[in-house]
Amino acid sequence: QLRVTKVELQGIGALQAAFEKLKQRLKIEGLFAPERKRPLPRYPQRLGLVTSPTGAAIRDVLHVIERRNPALEIILAPCRVQGEGAAEEIAAAIRLLNEFNAAQLAIGNRQLAIDLILVTRGGGSLEDLWAFNEEVVTRAISDSASPAVSAVGHEIDVTIADLVADLRAPTPSAAAEVVAQREDDITN
Repeated sequence: QLRVTKVELQGIGALQAAFEKLKQRLKIEGLFAPERKRPLPRYPQRLGLVTSPTGAAIRDVLHVIERRNPALEIILAPCRVQGEGAAEEIAAAIRLLNEFNAAQLAIGNRQLAIDLILVTRGGGSLEDLWAFNEEVVTRAISDSASPAVSAVGHEIDVTIADLVADLRAPTPSAAAEVVAQREDDITN
């Protein structure tokens, strides 16, 4: 007697198959189209940061920003970046930053408005990074009123969040380099 409890395609796992299926569907919708990509502000003053408050990514981002432009204000929207419920927390953090921004602009308080959002986490396995391949995160980035930068994992990692964001950075540190103009570049 043979009892089969699970069948997977040979050479491709269930997660990779789900990734490709969602990627194809969102591509058809046009969410990855170059014409949807917005330019980043040249000299951002406030950065909305979506990441874990305890991971290596936040330390890397803060270190680079402190070195390049310590005047850049950071508004942290903390969330889990892996595991059960992480995708919903990431999406909620992105929406929270957008709601904060809309409220500031509605009362004419441009000084506290966020110029762009950075969604990031350090490297890991496909399973570790999976929250950034969930449709709820993709939709939150796509619907963001503020331009979004995605920097998930290492250079070789590509998530659906990376594909839908206005800019994909290969690492959290590289993202910080892009968003934090050098203070002397701004004053010269």
